[in-house]
Amino acid sequence: MITLDPRLRFPDPRRAAAHGLVAVGGDYHPLRLLAAYMNGIFPWPHEEIPYAWFSPDPRMVLPPAELRTPRSLRKVIRRRRFTVRYDTAFETVIERCAEAPRPDERGTWITGELKEGFLELHRLGLAHSVESWRDGRLAGGLYGLALGGLFCGESMFFDQPDASKVAFVHLVERLRDWGFLLVDCQIYSEHLARFGAREWPRDRYLDAVAEALRLPTRRGPWTEGAPAARDAVLAGR
Repeated sequence: MITLDPRLRFPDPRRAAAHGLVAVGGDYHPLRLLAAYMNGIFPWPHEEIPYAWFSPDPRMVLPPAELRTPRSLRKVIRRRRFTVRYDTAFETVIERCAEAPRPDERGTWITGELKEGFLELHRLGLAHSVESWRDGRLAGGLYGLALGGLFCGESMFFDQPDASKVAFVHLVERLRDWGFLLVDCQIYSEHLARFGAREWPRDRYLDAVAEALRLPTRRGPWTEGAPAARDAVLAGR
């Protein structure tokens, strides 16, 4: 087992075993989180290992152009049952995701420290929430991190049927229109497979991440009408 370099460096994920554990240790400082995602690695805390970093093989991905929306969900979207908003309730979304029950899991993998790291990434204009609202109440949503042409989906929740699905479809369609290359779904999910997500070999995924990071980062709030700082660099303004 490799202990994480305190200088924010990660081991080469291509050398990790298929289960994907790359390293343990470190912290969830925003810079370390950015270093992880830019190298195709994501945090996945466990009770026994509070700081665990993974890059599994294979990797579940969805190129936005390959989105498939089930017919029944298209009907829900056409009826405008939900209003989709971006970045208006990020903290609430991540808290609700942390509270959402997970099959065969105790507790939550979204620890307090990890949540604080993502809240800072949100303040930096790099982490975003997608929210489904109905009758003035938050009904479901998801959050993730956007770097270049890559969106790393983290977690979702719903209080009403189809709420998180509508948010997901709205997001992927927007990413497609913006020229994003890839949505990282991390590990296999039958739910996401219905939307066209599929498994790629890890090497293919890591090559795609490198390509996506060559694109400018759409930094800043994604709320309607907000200016999009497409040319902002991570270490700059």
